[in-house]
Amino acid sequence: MCFQSKQNKLALEVQSRFNATIDNPVELKPSANINGFEYPKTPVIIDEKPKVITHYNWGLIPAWAQDDEIKKYTLNAKIETVNGKPSFKNSVYKRCLVIANGYYEWQWLDPKGKAKQKYELCLPNEELFAFAGLYSHWVDKETGEIKNTYTILTTAANPLLAEIHNNKKRMPVVLKREEESKWLQHEPIEHFAFPYSADLIAVKL
Repeated sequence: MCFQSKQNKLALEVQSRFNATIDNPVELKPSANINGFEYPKTPVIIDEKPKVITHYNWGLIPAWAQDDEIKKYTLNAKIETVNGKPSFKNSVYKRCLVIANGYYEWQWLDPKGKAKQKYELCLPNEELFAFAGLYSHWVDKETGEIKNTYTILTTAANPLLAEIHNNKKRMPVVLKREEESKWLQHEPIEHFAFPYSADLIAVKL
């Protein structure tokens, strides 16, 4: 799973890494701790505008939703079942890159998870990377506001993450650099549904 992430790089580095321009630089707020349950705006690149970095809210709200309550259940989406889930099936061809340079996971130290060890997962030198995401445009029926939202896809954990995320053995889909364009170009979703071998490093906190 992935409910807390990190993106503390400055604008120039983010733009250089993704060869894209931030459309509203004021919205880029580097942070070492991004909590999904606060439904923050974070930097993404959507398939329709691969040269633009924009900001969407974490927690996907499908277009058909009556209100935004569903977002608390849609921070993540299982890649194996996303095609059949009402919350996500209309977004399977609305692909985005969710920009980050780390995320956090807790290892259970006892059977009920009362004692936990926090880890940060990142690439060497805390390099920037992208989670595979899906997005949606939702219209608030009371205010008429259009809200742009996303979810992060998860898959079965690789050996490193299975040891750390030892209660559910899941991990977010961290795309390799060469896979980012394939994701945005709608390569079949099942091509990304396997334990990921991205060179993640686990740092005990």
